[in-house]
Amino acid sequence: MPNKVVTAPYPLIDADPHTFRVVRYFRSSDYATWAAGTAAFPGALYFWNMADPAKVRLRTSLRLGGFLGFIGGFLLAYQRSSFRFWGWSENKREEDMDLAELSQRAAEGKPLYGTSSQPEWVQGTAYRNSAWSQLKFHAFPMFNFVNHQHHGTDPAKYGVKEKELSD
Repeated sequence: MPNKVVTAPYPLIDADPHTFRVVRYFRSSDYATWAAGTAAFPGALYFWNMADPAKVRLRTSLRLGGFLGFIGGFLLAYQRSSFRFWGWSENKREEDMDLAELSQRAAEGKPLYGTSSQPEWVQGTAYRNSAWSQLKFHAFPMFNFVNHQHHGTDPAKYGVKEKELSD
């Protein structure tokens, strides 16, 4: 199956970034989005109760609302960070961090995207399942936890030699 090529206003950094890498590249605005989501859900429940009072105590509802807000805020922050990896929003900071991180890995002779004990077909399946999954969080949250070589970028820009690419 050919890779889907999408044009973006900013450079593509990684078509299917590893979950830990997406979280490592969070900006302070992503953390603020996460905090706002965490606070907004129970806040909305509280103000809704003020407008239309319920006969039950709010303690459990507010706790559940806080938990759901925490999860929803994280998913939104994760999606925003993923958009920068895809080049859908301004990503100069991430581009510089990516170049420094992967150039250092290439200079040390390490694989750019880590190693995996999974067979190649499992890595390919993991890629096909997690690619574009950040757009489907509302239906089924899925994250990339598998190191694989399907990232949609040219490894030569990090200093990887042609011989190393064929190994």
